[in-house]
Amino acid sequence: MPTLPLKPNTKRISQIQESALPMKTPVSHPAFVHVRSEHIQSLDIDVHEFQHTVTGTTHIHLAADKPENVFLVGLRTVPTDSTGVAHILEHTVLCGSEKYPVRDPFFMMIRRSLNTFMNAFTSSDWTAYPFATLNRKDYFNLLDVYLDAVFFSRLDELDFAQEGHRVEFEKADDSTTDLVFKGVVFNEMKGAMSAATSVLWQTLSKHLFPNNTYHFNSGGEPEDIPDLSYEELKSFYETHYHPSNAVFMTYGNLAPDELQTRFQDQVLNRFEKLDRTIQVTPAKRYHAPMRVQESYATQEEDTTDKTHIVVSWLLGESINLDERLQAHLLSSVLLDNSASPMMRALEQSELGNSPSPMCGLEDSAREMVFASGLDGSNPEHTLATEQMIIEVLETIAREGVPQEQIEAVLHQIEMSQREIRGDGMPFGLQLVLSGLSAAMQRGDTLASIDLDPALQRLREAAQDRDFIPGLIRTLLLDNPHRVTLTMTPDTSISERRIVAEKTRLATMKEAMSETEKLHIVDQAAALAKRQAQEDDPEILPKVTLADVPVELHIPTSESRTIENAPATIYAQGTNGLVYPHVVVDLPQLDPELAAVLPLYTNFLAELGSGGRDYLDTQTAQAAVTGGISAYTLQRGSVDDEQAVSGFMVLRGKALLRNTDALSGLMLDTLTDVRFDEHSRIRELIAQTRSSREQSVTGSGHMLAMMAAASGMSPTTRLSHQLSGLAGIKSLKALDDSLSDDKAMAELAERFATLHQMLRDAPRQFMIVAEDENLESVQKSLGAAFGAASVIKDFAKYSPAPIREQVKQLWTTSTEVNFSAKAYPTATSSHTDAAALSILGPFLRNGYLHRAIRETGGAYGGGASQDSDTASFRFYSYRDPRLTGTLDDFDASIKWLQETSHEPRELEEAILNVISGIDKPGSPAGEARSAYQAELFGRTAERRREFRKQILEVSLEDLRRVGATYFDPQKASVGVVTNEKTAATAEVSALGLEKFAL
Repeated sequence: MPTLPLKPNTKRISQIQESALPMKTPVSHPAFVHVRSEHIQSLDIDVHEFQHTVTGTTHIHLAADKPENVFLVGLRTVPTDSTGVAHILEHTVLCGSEKYPVRDPFFMMIRRSLNTFMNAFTSSDWTAYPFATLNRKDYFNLLDVYLDAVFFSRLDELDFAQEGHRVEFEKADDSTTDLVFKGVVFNEMKGAMSAATSVLWQTLSKHLFPNNTYHFNSGGEPEDIPDLSYEELKSFYETHYHPSNAVFMTYGNLAPDELQTRFQDQVLNRFEKLDRTIQVTPAKRYHAPMRVQESYATQEEDTTDKTHIVVSWLLGESINLDERLQAHLLSSVLLDNSASPMMRALEQSELGNSPSPMCGLEDSAREMVFASGLDGSNPEHTLATEQMIIEVLETIAREGVPQEQIEAVLHQIEMSQREIRGDGMPFGLQLVLSGLSAAMQRGDTLASIDLDPALQRLREAAQDRDFIPGLIRTLLLDNPHRVTLTMTPDTSISERRIVAEKTRLATMKEAMSETEKLHIVDQAAALAKRQAQEDDPEILPKVTLADVPVELHIPTSESRTIENAPATIYAQGTNGLVYPHVVVDLPQLDPELAAVLPLYTNFLAELGSGGRDYLDTQTAQAAVTGGISAYTLQRGSVDDEQAVSGFMVLRGKALLRNTDALSGLMLDTLTDVRFDEHSRIRELIAQTRSSREQSVTGSGHMLAMMAAASGMSPTTRLSHQLSGLAGIKSLKALDDSLSDDKAMAELAERFATLHQMLRDAPRQFMIVAEDENLESVQKSLGAAFGAASVIKDFAKYSPAPIREQVKQLWTTSTEVNFSAKAYPTATSSHTDAAALSILGPFLRNGYLHRAIRETGGAYGGGASQDSDTASFRFYSYRDPRLTGTLDDFDASIKWLQETSHEPRELEEAILNVISGIDKPGSPAGEARSAYQAELFGRTAERRREFRKQILEVSLEDLRRVGATYFDPQKASVGVVTNEKTAATAEVSALGLEKFAL
């Protein structure tokens, strides 16, 4: 193996001072010793590492001149079975602590905070508790609660029963009824393991790791979760939740010594060093490849072309940064895009419908995994698929790959290292998480965050033409630890599981004494009492409305023109990247064209353009851009949800030096695309179908809400028909029809017609870049696109209005339910819009969380107002109940009207909404959000005025809108469930129109 020399890529302070970097030794608390520091030029942050002298706890601080501060405490959690002990502990730890002995401090603090992120994660070998906020007071409030929760949790047995698992009688107070399993994690994992991709990964891990923690499901297998005892939970906590087994990671502009003072005073001074080291055992290595076959559950009767085939290898340790980057380079060379040799072979293969979602490198565990394979295959193709993958590798090992392909991958890695993200998750938290796995494995955390030195070593080594062939030989072809997994569909697994669970419960009941039955009844009563108790929330710290910032930050823009077309520019700190956008008006579309619009935008940058085929286009994009993509925007006006307008946005990103190349590729994408590549279009549709089908159990609540609201406005109807459950069903039918060449040709013709209409539509531009780079991006776009023509009699997109009640039930392979109700409400310009926006978190905080999650056992539930579509939506997620949850939605409105509410509850709901409005994004994302809001009349002034109205909502306003809009007889319903549940009498009585995915 062409191993790179593992040179130190972190400098001690003395070295930094010698090289004249402008960094001073940071001040630390006396209980901590400063280990080392480094300035990361590409991210403009200083990274400091400290160690607690008594416990050995590590503190990694990323110092940045940013107002959003992040905290994370990570603990090494190494389960030895699939009972989900680490996952259940993650939930139970947040249910009350020594200093805050309330039943639900985590969810209570969500309500009493201005956090921009607050959660907890269970990975395969670590558990993390992170939060982020812009408010200093809020930061230390949350820090106090998190530190006490993690290190001094009460672990009440009733919380274990609620969050983990328990048995109850179907009628909790009647021991003559059947027993049932309940528990939040139990139901969460039933939902998670209903997804074929989850089963695929867990089965692959089971065979790749024969002897260590990755052999097991850290989230918990539903069949194993009931085996976990309360005593085992406490024992795991005592051994794993100790500061010596923890790492503190922080980001932002707070001083390290100030943070360490809190760590020391609130936690560390109460502990001595742990006398054991918790770590992952290396996997036993196979001496010969193996093949295994297992099955996953499906409700589809036709199981043809539903098999997953994956070939996987166990590689070296992820904490060896050079080896990790080598593996990433190899994986990207093989699979980065459609022009990559392995991806090309998988996409063009007749052995399956699409590449497996498992394709690529997984490097979060101690030892890395590389996988390649196919979805939509059949069991008899296993050997042929394996041979195809091996042959691709042998060809590359023999012939190598073009150097420009390696350079393109290195370019992508450079962009990834430099780009400031943060639209989905705070950027500081993303940086923290990038170093967390190394910290948990006791590797070099600083090196994992600052990749630049290792990337330079990789770039130098990759100049050797035998570098990639050598990696293929050493990591893959000559590596005997290879597992080929064939996962076949089985239509009866779900039923067998249900029968097995009922048999297990019946056996348990039969073996119970009357005393044991009485204990179950008593425990159910005690839990119900605990869930109903009202804790004093003032035990917990909080922010108030007085802590809310006066102003809402919205990026400002400047209007210009580019060759007679309007242009809006935003000067933002993008760290040298540029983000040009071409925005075209959507034309009026007939139903046939509207039906393929989302496929058209998804595929636009994936097809050949500018005279190239799709492979050459993919190569060109990878070499000089960070990606080109297209999407549509459709929204109602501020005062009429039926008056919908729309745009298509083509966006790209690149380093400044590649601006001209990016502009040219964007022009090609908008004006000259190859819709004659029929086989490529077939591949893309098959891939899209596979991805959409696999997403259902992960986003079932969103799909149920789309279905329930599909009669509220043109945008909700189109969302359901194109991207929702109806869209998935239509996509499957379309994919099945394309074996007919005539149908394929007709689809390509529709794409071409749509493309011509959009190419000729009025256009404008939007640019995000650093101030000094805006002019060059503007000139580049002007040179590429030329003068815009004046279009007469352009018919703008204006779909027909709709406002009707919908009641739908969709069945799929799931062991849990997703339920939604929707009501017609008001747009953002209406005086009731602010109160409706507050009503969602108010109902969730005060009623729905307790009824649906704590009592009902669902993983989650809530409600929200969507003023763009003038609709209010209730939802539940991974829910064991269906009709009971729908009833709870109605009961929450009754609770609103009949219960006396405290001003505190209103304030908490307002804080929830304000924190969402004020949440920062990436520099480019904030500008894009501001621009897109302006496109539809949501000006900065309107947004600030709406925020002001939010702060002025009263309890009487909530009662008024509750009485005005929520007539149960007018409710629309959307449900995702399975065939067995759909056939029950109580569900049939709902009168829902039934569809099967």
